[in-house]
Amino acid sequence: MADESQFWADQIVQSVLERVDKEPKLKEITKKRGFICYDEKTPSGNIHIGSGRGWVIHDTVAKAMRDAGLKGRFILSSDDIDPFDKFPSYLDKNTYEPYLGMPFRDIPSPEKGYKNYADYYFMECVEKFGEFGIEAEIESTGERYDNGDFNETIKTALDNADKIQQIYARISGEDSAGARKLPFNPICEKCGKIGTTEAYGWDAGREVIKYRCREDLVPWAKGCGHEGERSPYDGGGKFPWKVEWAAKWPTVGVSYEVAGKDHFTEGGSRTIAVAISNEVFDFPPPYPSTRTETGRGYEFFTVGGKKMSTSKGKGIGFRAISEHVPPMILRYLLVRTRPRAVIDFDPYQTNKLILLYDNYDRTERVYFGAEKVENERDEKQEKRIYKLSHVGKMLGKLPPQVSLTHAAMLVQSTNFDSEGAMEILRETKHIPEKLSKEELAYVRERLESATKWVKEFAPEQYKFTVLEKLPADIKLDDEQKAVLGEIADIFEKRSWTEKELEKAIYELAKEKSTPKKTFQAAYLALLGKERGPRLAAFMLSLSKELVVKRFRGAG
Repeated sequence: MADESQFWADQIVQSVLERVDKEPKLKEITKKRGFICYDEKTPSGNIHIGSGRGWVIHDTVAKAMRDAGLKGRFILSSDDIDPFDKFPSYLDKNTYEPYLGMPFRDIPSPEKGYKNYADYYFMECVEKFGEFGIEAEIESTGERYDNGDFNETIKTALDNADKIQQIYARISGEDSAGARKLPFNPICEKCGKIGTTEAYGWDAGREVIKYRCREDLVPWAKGCGHEGERSPYDGGGKFPWKVEWAAKWPTVGVSYEVAGKDHFTEGGSRTIAVAISNEVFDFPPPYPSTRTETGRGYEFFTVGGKKMSTSKGKGIGFRAISEHVPPMILRYLLVRTRPRAVIDFDPYQTNKLILLYDNYDRTERVYFGAEKVENERDEKQEKRIYKLSHVGKMLGKLPPQVSLTHAAMLVQSTNFDSEGAMEILRETKHIPEKLSKEELAYVRERLESATKWVKEFAPEQYKFTVLEKLPADIKLDDEQKAVLGEIADIFEKRSWTEKELEKAIYELAKEKSTPKKTFQAAYLALLGKERGPRLAAFMLSLSKELVVKRFRGAG
């Protein structure tokens, strides 16, 4: 049994090892090919961040395998031979309607520079993998069919079509489609469609499949009416996807493959694939399944409580979100959260992004020994999370940290001048005068992230504009004017650290007025509203001349 005190990815590695040790076929195949963590995606349109959870899980487990001295590999396949069956809302219907029913790889790309439709939507995500720290071997399911990799399982499946139909009938019911048809979808040799063909006969002696390309088989595409026979091998068609799932395991040699919990519903797609793998292909399904048990999938990754769909064009795209939220921070969220825990990530108008950054910074401090954790187990977990979520070269020491909220204040107070913000960070001793190239890039990235957060996600309470002059409609009482004048006097006379200034303001406020009235007056004088960022840090981010002039002018 896996050690419950271990990090979740290390627990999975231990469970996979135990599983392989009990299955001679898995033991043999891992010796030849390594421990393969496998995932797949149909490139039907913009791929959303929800799919990224599976990619990060498989990548993390493969990395944990390598940490354990194993040959861990993450292979991600584009299911590019699947049929085009729905229109994403962002595609021109007139342009793409003729391609309904065809394999995605045989459809033109929406943009130049890509081989086809499937390549475009798949690669726009893969091109971002480096930013997410995902190390994957990319392959095409269609090419596996073309290369004959599935030929053996195709013959086995068609020779045992009755067994597969019985499995569907037993699990999904006798009226289910899989219980009534041959487990193969040929590509029509006349029109090139795969979604409209119906295989009705298998000649095992000649090894050809008989099929019709029907006009009325599916409501979303119209076949050409051609009837013929062809070899199912070397790209002549594909399995229905539940059969294909089972066929991939012995073909690729998969040790670990998980998917969303909807696929793992008892009696659902994984259950059928497990039964076919065991009873037809005589191959042990990968962990977390066994020959007889489905296992459990990972929970959904939702945005604002809404599950994301690729073909419907809803939700945040995997590629698009990386333009707004740093991929390393998203990877950290996905790595630190156990796969069976729901993630509802909503960066819009909430403080969730702030908390995520704060948690990341704390984990980083723990990793470098700058913050202690009382519980030894928790400390090990935090260090493991940091190592497996870190992207790029690991620095040799704790990098100069600037919290997201402080960075957001600085970029706004300097009117989004990153160089000005860097100078203030040096003046206030938040960062050293001299930084290495890597440290400098680290701080600049945080300032860039803060800029994006302010402009796109930050709640109004975190946004502000420094006023050029005190608005005429702002009225302060004599007590407030007096205390602002005294704060201006002490602020002007010397250089301050944030802590020193914070203490001095608070003491003056208690002596001359109240902290509440004093802080309200200061924010009104600078921002025209009663609340704002931490006052001492904010004052130090502005020119001394401006603050003094504004506070004295309020009187």
